[in-house]
Amino acid sequence: MKETNDLYPLRLQAYLAKCGVASRRASEELIKQGRVMVNNRTVTEMGVKVGEDDIVQVDGETVELTEQLYYIALNKPRGYVCTNYDPNEELYAKSLITIRDNNLLYNVGRLDKESCGLLLFTNDGKFANALMHPKYEIEKEYLVKIDRPVEIEDLNKALDGLYIDMSKPYRIKRYDFVPRTKQYIKITLTEGKNREIRKIFAFLGYDVKSLVRIRIGCVELKNLETGEWRNLKKSEIEGLLQGKNTLSDRKRTQKRRIKDGNRN
Repeated sequence: MKETNDLYPLRLQAYLAKCGVASRRASEELIKQGRVMVNNRTVTEMGVKVGEDDIVQVDGETVELTEQLYYIALNKPRGYVCTNYDPNEELYAKSLITIRDNNLLYNVGRLDKESCGLLLFTNDGKFANALMHPKYEIEKEYLVKIDRPVEIEDLNKALDGLYIDMSKPYRIKRYDFVPRTKQYIKITLTEGKNREIRKIFAFLGYDVKSLVRIRIGCVELKNLETGEWRNLKKSEIEGLLQGKNTLSDRKRTQKRRIKDGNRN
């Protein structure tokens, strides 16, 4: 194992990632926003390197390297935000995770304030980057309550892609009806643009009453109570890094049959 001092000098964004502040890309944004200081001097340019004796602060809080890696699943309640600091907010999702190194954690992906369900936290930058990389196409599954029964024709439009407010389409990967219900539907995404599901249904003329994320890749919410958290299992961590999902071929076939049947 490398001695700690053999790691230096480190680029500032790499140092922040190793401290568990955020992924490298997100750390670069923190630097650009002027939220990072090195030896009491605000740094906004890329390429700055730090040594073992340098003092680095983010939003006024000193950050340090850690060897302990955390992989945590949280059932985020409605009303909590994913950001680490917002002067207009009081309820932070990360504050629900009661570990000594809570300040080292950052969320992988987001859920908006009005949504709830599965949210992952880590201080492992490589792990976070792998999960966010488009090539892995990690599935995110949501249980959505709509104000009225959804027309299959509208769901097929969402499968094909909808141009709403940007040049790239909003698109769902799969939908599954919940048995014996008329207003609940399961929606699966792989990209997860900001408020994507809400925008899709609003564009189609529906009102989303509630939205719960129930799965990320091979990690499921299951019986994790609202506001509670747990450590990910080793098999879950490995599964996420391998891009594993848990949906069966039967569901995929069912979706295609419904879609094709409506086109005939």
